[in-house]
Amino acid sequence: MVSEFPDKSALIGRVAVFAALIIVLGTVAIPLPTGVPITAQTLGVMLAGLVLGPRAAPCAVALVLVLAAVGLPVLSGGRGGLGVFVGPTVGYLIGWVIGTSVIALIMRTGRFVWWRAAIAALSGGVLVVYAAGIPIQALVTGVPLGLTALSSLAFLPGDLIKVVAATLVATALRRAYPRAFPTPPTPQPTAVAP
Repeated sequence: MVSEFPDKSALIGRVAVFAALIIVLGTVAIPLPTGVPITAQTLGVMLAGLVLGPRAAPCAVALVLVLAAVGLPVLSGGRGGLGVFVGPTVGYLIGWVIGTSVIALIMRTGRFVWWRAAIAALSGGVLVVYAAGIPIQALVTGVPLGLTALSSLAFLPGDLIKVVAATLVATALRRAYPRAFPTPPTPQPTAVAP
């Protein structure tokens, strides 16, 4: 199989660009009493999954998390340091990594079309992130799971807007600059027995 991005320097550059995008989108944050802010960073996570592919997309998110772990203020509200990995948002951060992979894998099931992008962003960028984030938030905060899930509904309208925005941006980017997307793996010819 051929790599998603044959040029390794292009791969590194794309991972860095999407990590930077996720960081910049963290400057847009609305704090909530639950300890988990409303942030635009999940838009960057969705875009990474839609554009980069199943290997590179999680690397972009992992780079952001490594930078946060070493103390850089790269998460929403200028947060960073190891403390964020024991706080109420840690499940959502884990969900970002898994979610980008899910988005990218859904996109690999067929050619790029807007409805597949929307399903991928909703599945990986909302459902997977919530599935990882809500139980861990409940555990860390000591709030019952049902109440935590109910309070998380505050995020849903914004996340649905981000799904639409990610779909529109990725679709426009695909039309304007298809080289930004990974090339699908080329099947290896099978040897025919004589």
